[in-house]
Amino acid sequence: MINQVEISKNAKKDLMKVPVYIAVKLKSWVDDVEKRGIEQVRKTKGYHDELLKGKRKGERSIRLSKSYRAMYLIRKDGSIEFVSIEEINKHDYKKK
Repeated sequence: MINQVEISKNAKKDLMKVPVYIAVKLKSWVDDVEKRGIEQVRKTKGYHDELLKGKRKGERSIRLSKSYRAMYLIRKDGSIEFVSIEEINKHDYKKK
């Protein structure tokens, strides 16, 4: 069971820039993973955990709000590392 979460330096910097409620939701997700494990938390629909494609292939993301996502990857040792917390805006939703 994967239940160890590490927040990278860059993600910590990103967290300093986001609204407080976003940081609180991420902390809630981290606590949930540490308690129940990533496999169970992924089943929670409210986080919209999804595998990413393209340049971020191999990473996963969770939605912290309609505008913010947190990207993470699972290391070979089984721990989770948050890569970045990013703001998503209307321009990123272009249809292809």
